Amino acid sequence: MTTTSFSASVGAWAQKVEGAVEAVFKQSVQELVREVQKTRNEGGRMRVDTGFLRASLLASTSMMPRINPAAKPAKDAGPNSVPYNFGTIEAVIAGSELGQTIYLGYTASYAGYREYGVNDQPGDAFVRTAAQRWSSIVEAEAAKAKARFGL
Repeated sequence: MTTTSFSASVGAWAQKVEGAVEAVFKQSVQELVREVQKTRNEGGRMRVDTGFLRASLLASTSMMPRINPAAKPAKDAGPNSVPYNFGTIEAVIAGSELGQTIYLGYTASYAGYREYGVNDQPGDAFVRTAAQRWSSIVEAEAAKAKARFGL
């Protein structure tokens, strides 16, 4: 996989259009979140039972959200009973500044097991797989922005 800088992926055109680089940055992070949260039913890698893991995703500009060893769904939680709200994550992204790190992390106690697996059971790699697509996400969002700006 070739690694390019964010600026190189966006392109020189964006430097000349006020707000374009920031728009591509924020749209790219939003698309990364959509990718990491995409369920298997939607063509992604995340298995969803109660929805608790998916709902435990947090965003921060100050530090990586930590796994909470006590965070797990209620014993009586039914299928898809825990709703996912993109609004809080979207607010962090919208309030971020260009060049600022946006940390995304799951707080569910079993998040690491679901990502990496345990014992002989393989993990789902929903985070790693989405993260590996960062460059292509940025390039796609830059192309969309370029088209919106009529360039």
